[in-house]
Amino acid sequence: MAGVNEMTARRRSPSPPLLTRMRDRSPGLAGGLMGGALAAGLGLASFAVLVMLLWISSPYPDSGPGGAMHVAAALWLLAHGAELVRTDTLSGVPAPLGLPPLLLLALPVWLLHRAGRDAADGGGGDEDDGDHDYDEDLGIAVSTPLVSPRTAWTGVVLGYLAVAVPAALYAAGGVLRPSWVWTGVCVPLVAVVAAGAGVWSAYGRPGRPLRRLLGVLPAGVRPLVLGPDGRPGVAARASAAGAGVLLGGGALLVVVSLVGHGSATQASLLRLTEGWSGRFAVLLLCAALLPNAAVWGAAYALGPGFALGAGHAVGPLASAPAPFLPPFPLLAAVPEAGRGTPVHWAAGVVPVVAAVVVGWTVAKGAVPPEREGTDPGGTRAAAVWPVGRTVRAAALASVLCAAVLAVLAGLSGGPLGADVLSRFGPVWWQAAAATLAWLGLLAIPTAVGVRAWRCRSRRAEEPRIGNQRGDAAEDAHGPGRLRTGARPGRGRYTRTGVAGVAGVAGSPGAANGPRGGGRADGTGAGGSSADDADAEVFWGAAALDGTRGEAAGGSRSAGRAGGARDPGRPGGTRDPGRSGGDEDDAFHGLRDQNRETDFGLYDFLPPGPAPTERSTPPESP
Repeated sequence: MAGVNEMTARRRSPSPPLLTRMRDRSPGLAGGLMGGALAAGLGLASFAVLVMLLWISSPYPDSGPGGAMHVAAALWLLAHGAELVRTDTLSGVPAPLGLPPLLLLALPVWLLHRAGRDAADGGGGDEDDGDHDYDEDLGIAVSTPLVSPRTAWTGVVLGYLAVAVPAALYAAGGVLRPSWVWTGVCVPLVAVVAAGAGVWSAYGRPGRPLRRLLGVLPAGVRPLVLGPDGRPGVAARASAAGAGVLLGGGALLVVVSLVGHGSATQASLLRLTEGWSGRFAVLLLCAALLPNAAVWGAAYALGPGFALGAGHAVGPLASAPAPFLPPFPLLAAVPEAGRGTPVHWAAGVVPVVAAVVVGWTVAKGAVPPEREGTDPGGTRAAAVWPVGRTVRAAALASVLCAAVLAVLAGLSGGPLGADVLSRFGPVWWQAAAATLAWLGLLAIPTAVGVRAWRCRSRRAEEPRIGNQRGDAAEDAHGPGRLRTGARPGRGRYTRTGVAGVAGVAGSPGAANGPRGGGRADGTGAGGSSADDADAEVFWGAAALDGTRGEAAGGSRSAGRAGGARDPGRPGGTRDPGRSGGDEDDAFHGLRDQNRETDFGLYDFLPPGPAPTERSTPPESP
C-alpha cells in the first residue's frame, strides 16, 4: 500500500502552458498548405460571385452559368497580371488581352499576405503561450511564431498554386483562355512575393532579410535605403513621397479632365450599354481601372505620355489621332489630337512638385532637428550630413522613384487586341527615364539648398537659445556670491538652493536658529560657525539622506566616536574622537580649498525658499 501511495504521489500532470502550446501548435507545412489553398479559393469565389451577379442581372446573357464561371476564372488569372487570349473575334484570329486592372490585384495580394502571416503565427501569437526571442534590430524581446518562416512560406505558395493550376485548366475551356507563359510567370511571382511579405510581417518585420537583399549595394548606399533601426532610410522615404505625389497628381489630372469633358463622359456611358445592370458593370470596370488611369496621368505629366494603340502617342506637347475606340468613359478624358496648349503644359507642375518634395525630405534627413540632451537618458540629434552625402541621397531617391514608376507603368499597360490595339498605356523605360531626368535636375539642387537654409537657421537659433539659458540660470540663481574667477552675471550661486537648504537644515546651527543670525565672527546662536553650515552644504547628498546631522541634539559626526566636548552642540555633547584642534584644522583647510570649486556642482539647482525663523529647542538637562 505504501508503494502505491509513493507512486501516486510522484504522478505529476503536465503544466497548462505546455498543454496549451501542444494544442495550439500548427501542423507546420500542412497548415501553410491549407492557408494558401483557402486564400486562392476565397479569391476565386469573390470573382465568381461578382460575375454571377452581373450575369443574372444582365437582360441579354450570352452564355449559361458555365460560361460565366469560365469568365470568373479568367478574370482571376488576369488580376495576377497573366495575359488572356480572346477567341471569339470577328476575324476568327485570337486576340490577346493583357491590360490588367490594378485594383483587382489588391484582393489576391491581401489574401496571400494574410495566409502567410497566419501560417507563420501557427497559433502561438498569444503573449502567454508564444515563444519569445530577442530582436537584434529593435533591441527588445518579441513574440516568436511557432512555425519556421521557410516552412510557412513554402506551404502557402504550394497551397495557392495547387488551386491556381486547376483554375487555369478550367479557364482554358472558355472564351477567354489564359496564356500559359504569362500564367506560369505571373501567378507564382505574385504568390511568392505576397506570401513572403506576410511571413516577414508575422516575424515583426526584421531588418536582417532586407539587409541581405541590399547586400549587392555599396556600403555607403545601404543606410540610405534601410536605416540602422530597420526602418526605411532617408532615400527610401523620399522616393516613396515622390512616387505618391506623381500618382496623386496623375489621378488629379484624370479627374480634372473627366470633369472638363463631362458631357462626353456621360454620353459614352449611355451609348456603351443599356439598362442599369450594364451601366453598373461599366462603372465597376472604370473603378477597377482608376489606378491604371493614375499611372497614365503621371506618365502624361512627366512628358512621354501613353499610347492609345500602336503609333498613337498622347502627350502634353502633342497628341496623335487615336484609332477608332469604343465609347468608354475613361477614354473621354484623353486630350484632343493636335499640338499641346499651355493648359496641357501645366501638367508639368506635377513632376516639379514631386521633385521639391523629394529634395525637402532628403534635406530634413540631412539636417535633423536639434533636441536637448539634458535629460538623463536624452541624446542629441545626429550630426549634419555633408553636401556629398546629401547629393547621393537625393540621387538615390530619384533612381528608386524612377524604378517604382517603371514597374507601375509596365503593370498598368498591355494589349487589347492585335495590330493597332497591341499597345496601350505608357512605355516603362520612357516613364523611368523621364522621372529620373525631372527628379535628378530638380531634387538634388532642392536638397542642397534646403540643407543650407536649415543649417543657417540652426546656427542662428543657437545664440538665442544660449542667451535664454543664461538668463534663466541667472534668474534661477538670483543674487549671491560670484565664483572665484567668474565674470559678472555668470557662475552666481547662493546657499539657498535645494542642497544648500538641506545641508543647513541638517547642520547643528539650523537647530539653534536661522542661518546668519549669530555673532559677527560667524558663530551661530547655538555656537556653530558659518563654516559648519558650508561644510554641510559640501556634503549635500549626505545631509539630504540624514547621514549627517541626525537631530538637533544628536552627535556631531558619524566619524567622531567620542572625545572632547564640543561647545557648539546643544547640551554640550562630548566628542571623544577629537584631540585638540588638529583634526578640525585639517578638515577646514581642505574644505576651504575645494569649497568654491565643488559648489559648482549645484549651480543648476533653483533658489530655495527664504530661511524662516525657527525656535531654539530647549536644551536637555
